[in-house]
Amino acid sequence: MNSAKKILAILLVALLAISSVFAADWTKHITVIGTSDMHGNIWGYSYEDNSETANNGMARLYTYIESVREENPNTLLIDAGDDIQGTIMTDDLYNDTPDEPHPVITTMNYMGYDAMTLGNHEFNWGVDTATRILSQADFPILAANVIDSNGNYATGLGYVIKEIAGVKVAIIGTVTPDVPIWDSEKEGIADLTFLPANVAVKNAIEEIGDQADVIIVSAHMGMYAEFDEDNGSDSAQKILDDNPEIDILQVAHNHVVVNEKQNDTVIGGCRNGGRDAARFDLYLDDENNVVDSTVEIVDMTGVTPSEEIRSIQLVKEAHEKTISYVNGGGSGEDGEGGVALGTTTARFQPENEIRGIPEGRVRDTAVMDFINMIQLKESGADVSAAALFKDTSDLPEGDINYGNIFDIYKFDNTLYRVDVTGAELKAYMEWSAECYNQWKPGDINISFDPEYPDYLYDMFEGVDYEIDLSQPKGSRIKNVMFNGEPLQDDDILSLAVNNYRYSSALKAQGLVSGKRNWESSGSIRDMIVNYFAENSPVSPFVTDNWRIVGVDLSEDDPRRAELIKLINEGYLDTPYAESYNLADYDALIAEAESNM
Repeated sequence: MNSAKKILAILLVALLAISSVFAADWTKHITVIGTSDMHGNIWGYSYEDNSETANNGMARLYTYIESVREENPNTLLIDAGDDIQGTIMTDDLYNDTPDEPHPVITTMNYMGYDAMTLGNHEFNWGVDTATRILSQADFPILAANVIDSNGNYATGLGYVIKEIAGVKVAIIGTVTPDVPIWDSEKEGIADLTFLPANVAVKNAIEEIGDQADVIIVSAHMGMYAEFDEDNGSDSAQKILDDNPEIDILQVAHNHVVVNEKQNDTVIGGCRNGGRDAARFDLYLDDENNVVDSTVEIVDMTGVTPSEEIRSIQLVKEAHEKTISYVNGGGSGEDGEGGVALGTTTARFQPENEIRGIPEGRVRDTAVMDFINMIQLKESGADVSAAALFKDTSDLPEGDINYGNIFDIYKFDNTLYRVDVTGAELKAYMEWSAECYNQWKPGDINISFDPEYPDYLYDMFEGVDYEIDLSQPKGSRIKNVMFNGEPLQDDDILSLAVNNYRYSSALKAQGLVSGKRNWESSGSIRDMIVNYFAENSPVSPFVTDNWRIVGVDLSEDDPRRAELIKLINEGYLDTPYAESYNLADYDALIAEAESNM
């Protein structure tokens, strides 16, 4: 579908939505467009792959936003955070450059945002850096639950009231209070107080009083608690439970589509990278009472990127500078020069047997062994844990540039070493293995619980172990061996793990009691760069220290081979979140034939 047809289809859906509420007694129509988790993706480009994308980026969002504004001039544009982090452009070139315009904020200014809520990744470089970058915004930055040492809103505002079509709309912003779990040691974080989101929103609504006709909450958190399951301080659902008068609830952070309505509140959330926009439509009567509301999540696939955005001088310069940096690997002025960081002798990731089922998550591969080897070498630890942050992460054969490094390690993490008991290590391994669905007899593939993002699945080096997927979560780790002997619960080992996993899992989940006794001075990504500089050419190696057991994938059954062929040819969807089972063979064949 070309861009014109895509926009026409979107507008048709909107008109149908409007027609559905004609029976209601409304006289005013306000549209709110919500974006979030854009993670520095302005252009619609994967710098690590050196290629254009087809379904994301702020430039595509702007094309859609302008079409909605043309349809309904009474449109507000708000964002729920995590925007200045996430690409090589932001993380390596612009977030640590004092006194220079930031391309993301420059773009958001051009797009005409009415408000933005802080995300947790805005804090990754400390408070001073976040303040410097966000101070360039022509729109208010909201954080109702972040209080500075003087008792004031850390960004200056917890909410803002906008008037549109004679309607006063309050926009309250709140970020997950779990920021200190991840970034407690970053500059200025210790001086801030992060209140429970539900409490902060209630306080803001009380302060707003009768000044607003409509209440919007833009919450950088998922619907359900990430860590505080008992009290829900980091839960958007808890915000709504305690504040049912909210008209629109925008959620973010988890990079998943949310599209629902609870009582009179419409709720929407988008995926990351500018993949979606959340469209909320409110219909009000002459007294500014909301009489109906709708929500729609609009996929940017097929939308043509805005040349207006791509033509912004700073955006164009930043895009070209990043490509040059990637191709040059950071060598020379501004990363120019085209000098490779090193070389490999072969690819590090095997081909997937089943389209969309990553081999790097169902068996030991050279990519993960390479990262864990470097972590063991740098830390001197007994055991290392690391995740495949992206299912397609790979190192190609031949010259390696900075984009290839970013592809296998996209986060700017540092490395910790902490002492753990054998029992604690096994508990951590069980936590990690919860990402899998339990295997059932007849399943033709291993599948993954969609509630567990791929970046939460760690693979371990320094121990040998099995993962029994015939067993339920919590009982899967078997036959853990260390130095050729069964690992005992009271054994003491040193573990290498990145700073985020240490905070958000080992400590937040209560998996490990010890404290870190060593921290790297540089990032893990820098360690990988240095390794290539000192050891090229680098050859892939696989230790095969772990494997999945308790499954019988019936590889000799011709029905399995036929179903896999249909998946790989695109006639059946990838069974990522739920396995295909041979008991459903006839129905699956019929489904495939209907798609031919």
